Amino acid sequence: MKFNIKTIAISLVVASPIFSCTVSKKYTRASLNMPATFRQEVAVTGDTIILPWRTFFKDPQLTGLIEKALDKNNEVAIAMMNMEQLNLAYKQAMLGLLPVADLNVGATRNYLSKNSLNGSLTDQILGTNYMDDFSATLRLSWEADIWGKAKMQKSAARADFFAQKENLSALKTGIIVQVAQAYYNLLTLDEQLRIAKNNIQLSDSTLSMMQLQFNSGLISSLAIEQAEAQKKTAELLVPLALQQIAVQENALSILCGSYPGSIERTGNFANLVSDEAFSSGVPAQLLSRRPDVKAAEYAVMSANSKTGLAKAAMYPTFSLTPSIGANSFKFNTWFNLPGSLVKNISANIAQPVFQKRALRTSYEVAAIEQEKMVAQFKQRVLTAVAEVSDAMAKSKYADERLELVNQQSASLRKGTRDAILLYQSGKATYLEVITAQNNSLQNELETIAIRREKLNAVTDLYRALGGGIN
Repeated sequence: MKFNIKTIAISLVVASPIFSCTVSKKYTRASLNMPATFRQEVAVTGDTIILPWRTFFKDPQLTGLIEKALDKNNEVAIAMMNMEQLNLAYKQAMLGLLPVADLNVGATRNYLSKNSLNGSLTDQILGTNYMDDFSATLRLSWEADIWGKAKMQKSAARADFFAQKENLSALKTGIIVQVAQAYYNLLTLDEQLRIAKNNIQLSDSTLSMMQLQFNSGLISSLAIEQAEAQKKTAELLVPLALQQIAVQENALSILCGSYPGSIERTGNFANLVSDEAFSSGVPAQLLSRRPDVKAAEYAVMSANSKTGLAKAAMYPTFSLTPSIGANSFKFNTWFNLPGSLVKNISANIAQPVFQKRALRTSYEVAAIEQEKMVAQFKQRVLTAVAEVSDAMAKSKYADERLELVNQQSASLRKGTRDAILLYQSGKATYLEVITAQNNSLQNELETIAIRREKLNAVTDLYRALGGGIN
């Protein structure tokens, strides 16, 4: 029987697409059994955040800081470079079906033994004690994609790229929230400083009034000492607030990619976020909104393709290697065609036989890694739903606490005024005045803290529902 390598090669090329199959399983999303509604009955959901951050955050100073952070933050820069690397890997994976070509050009001179057969013949024929060899060969190598490895490589690279893209979006959303909450902290500290200074002025006024009564012999020195102590309570808040302001400004500067420095800001909490940022929906829509959830699912897709690649490594490979070139023992006849023409074609089938179980182990490890990615995806979804529920609860109950603390503030302000008037008329003691002023101070500080909690809760809810990067 005549061995026709050309016929075999052509048959292999033609037949490979027909018999081509993939050894990986088609990706299907794991069952998540998500609830129909969130725990809190509030009109917010997973497809909700339709506002970009530039619209959601209304303070121009805050939006400027966010823009600076997104542009100059080093973590964002690193994540973007990682995505660029994965993009290059994806483009490379798309070329998986193309053959590999190598061009090899070389010249060799061999000095032969005169006592050898080749040496004696060379001396007689060429009249030299050496033999030259000039060659130029173009070799192609192509592996028939019988098991769909190129498709799996492309799928894995694509999933890795989009996972990194979603991770970048999640990182940007996180940085937006960090900047916003750091800014809220600064406003809170500014308010605490203002309240402390106002209470110092109030304590000065009370102390002056008591000093006059002490000089008249109406009260004892104990009253003066108690009033001084109340004033010191307010005065102690000033350096503490200034210290915390400096530390927070430094942290926010670094978050924005610059060296520590002062941060410009507005003077109050009004109109910091949108009041109409949320609408109705269901928890399942988190899957299409949360970038970290989408990244976790892309990781499962990538692991599924890599498991298929590990399994395909245990199956035989089919390859063709044709080559063509020019070969001569004389330089001046090197490219004298067709006399110097050299042609070759080979077809190969390679089946792993004994690899110390390495290939089977690699497949089993890949399968376990895929199961891990599925579990992490499920956990990410659970966490996402919990974060939304937490933020909704914090926002809801912060509103209730604000309503109560505002009512308390009104009562305490009136009580402080009444205590001073009664004290001036001799119907209240100095302790009642000091107690009223201290209660009012603590109430004002608590009010500011609850307002910050409300802003942080709304911002957390914005992030938990997916945010708006654009």
